[in-house]
Amino acid sequence: MKKQFSRTDRFSQQMQREIAMILQREIKDPRVVMPTVNDVEVSKDLGYAKVFVTFLQDDQEQVKAALDVLNEAAGYIRSLLGKRIKARVTPELRFVHDVSLMEGIRMATLVREARESDEKRAQENPDDEQE
Repeated sequence: MKKQFSRTDRFSQQMQREIAMILQREIKDPRVVMPTVNDVEVSKDLGYAKVFVTFLQDDQEQVKAALDVLNEAAGYIRSLLGKRIKARVTPELRFVHDVSLMEGIRMATLVREARESDEKRAQENPDDEQE
């Protein structure tokens, strides 16, 4: 019987928790405003990890600056991570902006607007609804 979670999945979940704590407590750069670690994708050999983050600010320039700060501090974050997790190899980190949250909010807004316009149209033309 196949295991429900693979080793890389468990490892990426542990890394996600630890990186979130490191970013919250150790990174004090004012350009990084409230980072949230949404996901971590780890390669099969555990050599590389792509860390998906979102930030409180929405401005593209501020997001790019915050990503630059995190990618420059990736070595420092990796060294802190290596001390916290019990693994032979600590993956190389690369931080990427996660656009799925903003895309989800955009899609929810579009659905809400479409439903509101349908309800408004139904109230204006009650005859169309009975056909």
